[in-house]
Amino acid sequence: MTSREIDNKISKTIERLSDPDSINIVCHEHKLGEPLPSRVKLRTIIEMVREILFPGYFGNTSLRPNTTRHYMGVYIDELFELLSEEILAGMCFECKDKKSNKLKTHTKMAQLTATEFIESLPEIRRKLVLDVNATYLNDPAARNLGEVIFCYPGIRAITNYRLAHMLLKLKVPLIPRFLTEMAHSETGIDIHPRAEIGESFTIDHGTGVVIGSTSIIGNDVKIYQGVTLGAKSFPLDENGNPIKGIPRHPIVEDNVVIYSGATILGRITIGKDSVIGGNVWITRDVPAKSRIIQSFPKEQSFFNGTGI
Repeated sequence: MTSREIDNKISKTIERLSDPDSINIVCHEHKLGEPLPSRVKLRTIIEMVREILFPGYFGNTSLRPNTTRHYMGVYIDELFELLSEEILAGMCFECKDKKSNKLKTHTKMAQLTATEFIESLPEIRRKLVLDVNATYLNDPAARNLGEVIFCYPGIRAITNYRLAHMLLKLKVPLIPRFLTEMAHSETGIDIHPRAEIGESFTIDHGTGVVIGSTSIIGNDVKIYQGVTLGAKSFPLDENGNPIKGIPRHPIVEDNVVIYSGATILGRITIGKDSVIGGNVWITRDVPAKSRIIQSFPKEQSFFNGTGI
C-alpha cells in the first residue's frame, strides 16, 4: 500500500469519526474554561478521605497525639479545595443551561456542598467503624482490626459507597457514581450509590457482589461473594423503554446472612434473622427467621460410596 493510499484511508476514517450523526449521542459539548471531572483528582480525594477516616493507616504521615489536629486541619483544607472543584465539575457537566455562566452559577453551591460533606465525615467514620468491627467479628480468619482496614476489599468498597451515598444525598451529580465504580474496578464489588445500607454491614470476600440502586439493606447483614441483589424485570413505558426511578430491587431486613452465589431479584423482602444458602434463586418474599437452601432429590445421596 502506497503512502497516498494510507493517507486516503486515514482521511476517510477521520471524516467518518467526525460525522455529526455518528457522534450525536457519545459526544459531550464542552465549553472552554469549564472544568471536567477528573478520575485522577477523584482518586486523590478518595485516598485523602481514607487518611482522614482511618488516621495512621493510609498515607505517609506519622501521627502522634500532639500532631493529629494539625494534620487533620491540613487534610481537610486540601480536601475542601479538591472536592469543591470536582463537585463544580460535576454540576457543570450535567447543567443543561447552555447560555448561563456555569462557573458563576454553581461555584458557591459547590463550596457549600463540599462543606456539608466534610461535616458528615464524623458520622461516616462512626458507621465505618461498625462495618470494620462487624467484618472482624464475622471472619475467623481476620487477625485484627488493622488487617481488616488495610486488606479487606469489602471495607474498601463499603467506604467508597458510604462516601458516594452521602454525596448523592447532597444532590451532587455524576461524582457519586465515579466513586462506586472506582471501587467496582478495584474490588469486583458493585454497589450503586443510591442503595440504602444500614450499620454493621459485612461483605466477605466480595468478588462479584452486585447491589442494585433501589436495594434496602438493614443492620447486621452479611453477604458473601457472588451475591446479586437485582431487578427481576423492567416495566416499560408506552415507547417500550424501561421506566426509571421505581423500586425494583430487594429489601433485606436486619441480621440476614446471604451465602455465595445467591441471586435475589425484584422488590421482595428477605425477613429478618433469615439465612439464604448459596446458589439459590429467589423472586418471592422470604418470612423472618427462614432458612432457604437448595433441595436434593430423595434418591440423591451426599455420599457416593467412595468416601468423598
